[in-house]
Amino acid sequence: MTEFWPESDSINSLDLDQDLDSAISGFEQIQAELNYKQAQDSLRDLVANLDLSRREKAGLDAQIQDLGNLLQKLENTCIQIAAFGMVGRGKSSVLNALVGQPVFETGALHGVTQNAQTAHWQPPSQTHSQQDILQVALPSIGNSQIQLIDTPGIDEVDGETREALALEVAKQADLLLFIIAGDMTKVEYQALSQLRASGKPMLLVFNKIDQYPDADRMAIYSKIRDERVKELLSPAEIVMVAASPLVSVAVRSPNGSIQVKRRRGKPQIDDLKLKILEILHREGKSLVALNTMLYADELNENLVNRKMKIRDDSANQIIWKAVITKAFVIALNPVTVVDILTATVVDVVMILTLSRLYGIPMTEQGAIQLLQKIAMSMGGIGASELLANLGLSSLKSILGISAPVTGGVSLAPYMSVAITQASVAGVSGYGIGEITKTYLANGASWGEDGPKAVVRRILSSLDETSILHRIKGELRARLSKVEG
Repeated sequence: MTEFWPESDSINSLDLDQDLDSAISGFEQIQAELNYKQAQDSLRDLVANLDLSRREKAGLDAQIQDLGNLLQKLENTCIQIAAFGMVGRGKSSVLNALVGQPVFETGALHGVTQNAQTAHWQPPSQTHSQQDILQVALPSIGNSQIQLIDTPGIDEVDGETREALALEVAKQADLLLFIIAGDMTKVEYQALSQLRASGKPMLLVFNKIDQYPDADRMAIYSKIRDERVKELLSPAEIVMVAASPLVSVAVRSPNGSIQVKRRRGKPQIDDLKLKILEILHREGKSLVALNTMLYADELNENLVNRKMKIRDDSANQIIWKAVITKAFVIALNPVTVVDILTATVVDVVMILTLSRLYGIPMTEQGAIQLLQKIAMSMGGIGASELLANLGLSSLKSILGISAPVTGGVSLAPYMSVAITQASVAGVSGYGIGEITKTYLANGASWGEDGPKAVVRRILSSLDETSILHRIKGELRARLSKVEG
């Protein structure tokens, strides 16, 4: 009896290994589903919370549409496979062979594919024969759609545009096919290296193998595998196909003679189909979720940067308008107390306007408190403005009152003092505006450094001389219109 124990142990061990493999496979599928669901939820939240005004949306239609397309891609479990390669390598033919019909445009002309073309490939989902391996069901991708994308040749005219299009497609695609038709050129190697850097799964497809004798074909394959792409791809990522092979056929002519003609034969594409289905079976949903979120993150970053640039431009206009308004009113007002109150009111209104621009709710009391905190952090500038307002306003008042007595002679020094006082107040208002803008752009936060550090950094970057010169120039122009 003991002689049977080793066999029994072997059977139990085999069963245990199978159970373990099944458990691991089940766990991986559950994890893939969870990751996919998380990606869907994240993208839905991203699309629903873009927080863009009508002006900010202008010119961003393509990016916003791309985000919507990505969400639809996740909802439909759409897997995108993009083909790249030089002109004449048979990209379109390979995709047509996968689809099983001439969907993609092919031809002898240089650069037939001018723009990215797409079609859907529905691989078989029912098992009809254990020997027909192409019919194996793919439970990991369920009822997913497989979208094939053809791109222009990487060596076509207007190469920069074509390259940009290819790289843009590569960002969105889940699997890349790089088509060659013989030993690789330098251009092909460079393009392959760039696409490999995208981090996407890739297959190098050696097409048109029917045009080479067996020995030559294997020699080229070995050279590509062992020398050309050894640092970029593994042997398992290289597939040989004949998407549109030419076969010799004996044809009897009307006079009874036999002639040999070349005709299109059945595509030798099964190895590529198997490799694609193997990849999708192994990591289909994970591929879609990861690639979609990576591209969505890049799109969102571009949208946020554009949004903040537009808001920054609008904020600069608001700040400068407040600066000139503050300077203009102070220049015209001879009463000291009113000068100080006017400056405060303009600053508060500017802060409230900026808060609305950045979507940060703020009350008038909140704006006053923020102004106080900024003024305290500004230190010297706030004190200098107060002294300037008190001192120059007193002098301005005296000159203004004496104008009738002096027959208007004191108006010239009055205007000089008024412009100087207004310019000092304007510089202070500009600083307050820039600090407020930074605070609101950071989500109403001073960050880890605190308000004093933020204020110090912003004030040190301001060119007071340039600001003063600009304020005085615009102020003189406005005052001359008033006098006229």
